[in-house]
This record gives sequence, structure tokens and C-alpha cells, in this order.
Amino acid sequence: MKVYYSPMSPFVRKVLVSAAELGLEIELLPSAANPVTRDQTIVATNPLGQVPTLFADDGTALYDSRVICEYLDTLAGGQRLFPAAGPARWQCLVEQSLADGILDAALLMRYEQVIRPADMMYAPWQRGQLEKVVSSLERLEAWVPSFGDRVDIGTISAACSLGYLDLRFPEEGWRRYAGLAAWYARFSERDSMIATQHIVPA
Repeated sequence: MKVYYSPMSPFVRKVLVSAAELGLEIELLPSAANPVTRDQTIVATNPLGQVPTLFADDGTALYDSRVICEYLDTLAGGQRLFPAAGPARWQCLVEQSLADGILDAALLMRYEQVIRPADMMYAPWQRGQLEKVVSSLERLEAWVPSFGDRVDIGTISAACSLGYLDLRFPEEGWRRYAGLAAWYARFSERDSMIATQHIVPA
């Protein structure tokens, strides 16, 4: 398998952490994914022009990270990162959705900072994205007692979202959520998290 990646993409990291936890190997394909100047190499396969875009061994292209991670789980026998249908599965999927929402908002904030010209920035819009992050962190803090030692798509997604906040928005101080901070400190010691902290040297 091969995947188009960007070095600091949290969604690529989620895929690589999942693969590592499942004992699967994925070759990294360099790309120049950008929300403004799109990489036409990616677009040729994925019209969205986004990473991660994964190629299965038979050449099938899969995207986005949610689809890829579920595909990887099936390759490893299934129901390892994605529980069978029932309450546990829906909870994991909602956790993944919430964590992905944190990343969506954080990436929009990042793009606003580094891509949009200063005279075109709109502070209320930026504040609205940050409010999404904060309310989602509050919800994760309420849920974290249920995380325990689980390693599934819900907890992997949550960990990758927190790692991205560390990388791009350390000044926001998400560790004020003590339960979440304590859980992340343990989870981030996993080999899969350590190996993907920087997908390539920054």
C-alpha cells in the first residue's frame, strides 16, 4: 500500500498510527497538497486533492482518513479499531467525528494564519473556529474516563487531534483539561504515536 502524505498532516498521522497498531506497512508518497494551489498529481486520483489518499495493493484509491482507517481494519481481520455494530461502535465513530471536527477547525485556523493576507483576515470567523475546538475539548474531557486503555479509532483520533493542537496551537493551553492531559500523556507513549510524531523530520 502507498499513501500521498504531507509531513504535518494530522489526518495522515491518524492513518499511520492506525496502520502501526494493526501491524500494517504503508509506503509514503510525497505530495504538495495545498488548499489554494492544489497538487494535480493527487487530483488525478482524488478530485478533492487532499491527503491522505491511499492506494490499495490492487491500485484502488481510497480517501479520506475515515474510509482508509476502516479499510485498514478490515485488512487486519476487522473489529480491532472499529467495534462491531452496537453501542461501542457508535461511540467510537462519534469520538472520531468529534476529533476530526477539532482538526477541521484547527486547520481552518492555521490556513487563516499562514495563507490569507493579513488585510483580509476576519477575526470573528477565526474566533468561531476556536470556539468549536474549545467546546469539543470540553466534551472529550467529559468522555475521557471511558477511554481507559482502549486503542480504537475513537482514541486514536482524539490523540492525533491533541497532538496537532500541540504542534500548531500550543498557546491555547488545551492541557487545562486535566483528565484529557493525563490520558494523552499515557497514550502518546505508544510506539505508534512516537513513530509518527513527525512523519518526516520537520
